[in-house]
Amino acid sequence: MPTRKTYNSPAEIKFLEGPQSRWSDFKFTLKVVREFVKGFRVLHFTGPCVTIFGSARFKEDHPWYKKTVELSGKIAKLGFTIMTGGGPGVMEAANRGAREAGGRSVGCNIELPFEQSGNPYLDKWVSIKYFFVRKTLMMKYSYAFVVMPGGFGTMDELFEALTLVQTGKIEDFPIIVFGKEWHQKLMDYVHCLKDAGTISPEDIDLIHYTDDMDEVVAICQGLISKYDLKYEKRPKHYKLLGENKSH
Repeated sequence: MPTRKTYNSPAEIKFLEGPQSRWSDFKFTLKVVREFVKGFRVLHFTGPCVTIFGSARFKEDHPWYKKTVELSGKIAKLGFTIMTGGGPGVMEAANRGAREAGGRSVGCNIELPFEQSGNPYLDKWVSIKYFFVRKTLMMKYSYAFVVMPGGFGTMDELFEALTLVQTGKIEDFPIIVFGKEWHQKLMDYVHCLKDAGTISPEDIDLIHYTDDMDEVVAICQGLISKYDLKYEKRPKHYKLLGENKSH
């Protein structure tokens, strides 16, 4: 007669210990709320932003640094505030391009050992402890994303934005991948996902894939009419009060 196999009852199974105490969870929640509030207060009056992502590792003499300065300046001249992660490399180049074009330049900096403070081309910045808070702030104030060459962090930001638009969690807005030669293998893989049926054919259209700066500018310019954005009224200066337009 075969031996009957026995099983442990659920009460006898020891589960891995994972959850923190309720008090620890509550304190962490308060820390997250504080980070959000800090970000909202700093960025509240930044105006409509175009966020530019890219590598923190490119130096000032790198071709992609120089291209980012040029592209950012063109977008800033439309009236958009340029937002970045606030760090070095492509982020610095984007903020620099905005500054040199006379536009606004803001940063949402992540607190990392090698990236502790904002770059010198920021008008405003906020330092955030948590990546997910930082990304939420960037989503909140952005009307478009421009993805320059970068590493894991850049890819993380790109695919989170695509996922949120794809699933309808945020409103559809331009996600521009700039640099065809650099991103060709990435786009080949995205097409593999489409061919395998893991994304819908129309999901490819969520990505604006280009090498043309004028095309990027045209996409951003279209947002002005799409969202009925208005140019701010410049304050009136009174010579009688010693006010000067250059101040």
